[in-house]
Amino acid sequence: MSRSTRTTKVMEAIRARIAGRSLAPGDRLPSIRRFAETMAVSPSTVVEAYDRLAAEGLIRARPGSGFYVSGAALPPLSFAVDPSLHDRAVDPFWVSRQSLEAPPEALKPGCGWLPADWMPTEALRKALRAVARADDALLTDYGGVLGSRALRRILLGRLATEGLQLGQDQVLLTGSGTHAVDLTCRYLLRPGDTVVVDDPCYFNFRALLRAHQVQVVGVPYTPTGPDVERFEAVLKQASPRLYLTNAGLQNPTGAGIAPQTAHRLLNLAAAHDLTIIEDDLFADLEPEPTTRLAALDGLNRVIRIGSFSKTLSASLRCGYIAARVDRISDLADLQVATGFVGASPVAAEAIAHVLAGGGYRKHLDEVHRRLARKRREVIARLRSIGVEPWIEPRGGFNLWCRLPGEIDSAELARAALKEGVVLAPGDVFSPSQTASRFMRVNVTHCDDPRLMSFLRLSLSG
Repeated sequence: MSRSTRTTKVMEAIRARIAGRSLAPGDRLPSIRRFAETMAVSPSTVVEAYDRLAAEGLIRARPGSGFYVSGAALPPLSFAVDPSLHDRAVDPFWVSRQSLEAPPEALKPGCGWLPADWMPTEALRKALRAVARADDALLTDYGGVLGSRALRRILLGRLATEGLQLGQDQVLLTGSGTHAVDLTCRYLLRPGDTVVVDDPCYFNFRALLRAHQVQVVGVPYTPTGPDVERFEAVLKQASPRLYLTNAGLQNPTGAGIAPQTAHRLLNLAAAHDLTIIEDDLFADLEPEPTTRLAALDGLNRVIRIGSFSKTLSASLRCGYIAARVDRISDLADLQVATGFVGASPVAAEAIAHVLAGGGYRKHLDEVHRRLARKRREVIARLRSIGVEPWIEPRGGFNLWCRLPGEIDSAELARAALKEGVVLAPGDVFSPSQTASRFMRVNVTHCDDPRLMSFLRLSLSG
């Protein structure tokens, strides 16, 4: 091996350690002699490699102290296992990538949204026309730090119906529901912290927490909420800083938290100094509102998050955070530091226009009726081929389904993709990787007879 090749080998080894987060900004690199022994090269080769990396700005020398990773060294976090959409690992990103990149003709029972013809598109067009006629400032300026006053006023009214009497300074608009979760995690967490999630949980919670470099512990989710005994054991053993969960209709199961479970959970949170993020993304898909941790807690330990992508538009990106005044103030500053403002003023005003109109409630009533019918129809079809829902949800479009026999849902999803069908295999939702015989099914994307034909043939073979 030539001297040049050996030097390159040492440089790549350091780059790999930085990319893999085993060396972080400010960390001291191994001594020249020790790393020469590790890499089986001469000390002069390591000196040359370190000098080259310093010239690139990846590391820097401190006279008399050694070499250290520079503050700008950390590259963008890379998650993809394989650039090929078809061949990449079935991980928490898999369903999102497949669903978002699928061609128009693909079937997407694994996706997490309603079809376009279920959305109030005429109301959206009317709202956008109204926004287009607004003052020039709305179309050109950044908007306020907390976001649209009109939309926040509507949100305060909606939260008041749950018993949450809040002020205008307790709601912050964000770029989306996912942005709201990310912003709150930035605020509360540091690398190495422990976070509790449901098992199974929304797969993007797992993906986002991976980006925050925290430890994730799953607690089994039951038809009445998290297993409280197991939850308490985790609090005692792992001392987590945060519990991240869905409210109302849990994703992927469609279950909800019972009042007695909620009360026990909040008592444990108080005893163990635990903060809870309650993501209420599916609130408007619930026919009747059920227990909310935020309402019981009064936003003391609970932070409420939501958005409008499931019932209005995923294109008009806008989310919100409801929390204590001190937290909203800090979160607003953090949002300014990382994105300057959150929700687009145009998107926020358009959403406010739709929500303020009388047609939104009629839209939801129709969606609830259609969903109830679809759930019955799809459950009957699935049962006819041996697929059994874990529960029959009272609302929403998700079914958490057990496959027959020993069929692995990841293998089934890979086979389905070759037939133009995007499925959501169970283990992408499971921190413990114990849901290989489950899959999430979106009932609103199950009309095409090709889906049941594929499943019937695959499950019988």
